[in-house]
Amino acid sequence: MTYNPNPEGTVAYAERATLGQFKNVSWGAILAGVAVALVVHVLLTMLGVGIGAATLDPGTGDNPAAATFSVASAIWYAVSGIVSAFAGGLVAARLSGRTDAHLGGLHGLTAWAVTTLLMLYLLTSSVGAVVGGAFSGVTAAIGGVSQTVAQAAGPALDDANPLDALERQISATGNDPEALRQRALNAMRGLATSDEAGREVARQEAAQALADMRSIPLPEAQQQVEQIEQQYRETVDQAQATATEAAETAASALAVGAIAAFVALIAGAVAAWLGGRTGVSQPITTVAASQTVRRH
Repeated sequence: MTYNPNPEGTVAYAERATLGQFKNVSWGAILAGVAVALVVHVLLTMLGVGIGAATLDPGTGDNPAAATFSVASAIWYAVSGIVSAFAGGLVAARLSGRTDAHLGGLHGLTAWAVTTLLMLYLLTSSVGAVVGGAFSGVTAAIGGVSQTVAQAAGPALDDANPLDALERQISATGNDPEALRQRALNAMRGLATSDEAGREVARQEAAQALADMRSIPLPEAQQQVEQIEQQYRETVDQAQATATEAAETAASALAVGAIAAFVALIAGAVAAWLGGRTGVSQPITTVAASQTVRRH
């Protein structure tokens, strides 16, 4: 029996195989790439924690600055994501068996997308808390790097509470009767919270209450009221300036962090695409026209 080669049939088969490559997605290969990417990322993260901890010397003050340590940690985390994305993309493309670089890149990019979604989930779960706790332990060793600007500014704002300061000034002198002290305090509070129109009347009432409480002449009480009011206004201005500065710093940090995260994710996507293109299988070309006639 004689078999004649059929070049046209071979070409048609190759076209169908290529079309099948575009239609079929190897999810098994993608999941394998995701697993590799996650493991590589965890390994590099743990390595970064170990290196960071090794740089600390609790017995001396010769330790990296908190800001320097935070920046280094962010850079290491971003680099770890890029390396793991490349590794995951390469594995996904290689196991998919695709020979087209474009298809390999798409498999790598898909593996990166699944890995990113899974990482976002893990960061909000108990697994992410374990990794976050490791980083928090290192940063706490150099003076609480994990504290936010708002947390740091909170105690300062509490200490600068204008009404509390006002009450301490009123209570500073006195074996005075409680009723007189409370009357003076209420009068000063009324002065502090009154509008411009009623401020003069409130100022006179506060001066009279303070004169009765401390048994001093009214002019002297008026001077003390003016001093207390001025200190109160300065405290309010300082508290507002501190709160504004904290808000601006927090907003700036949030903006920088969001932009940095965006850049890191884009870099990871590019790395996954390149990894996928690198990991494609080399095509094996069969020349049908070179087949010889075989007789059986």
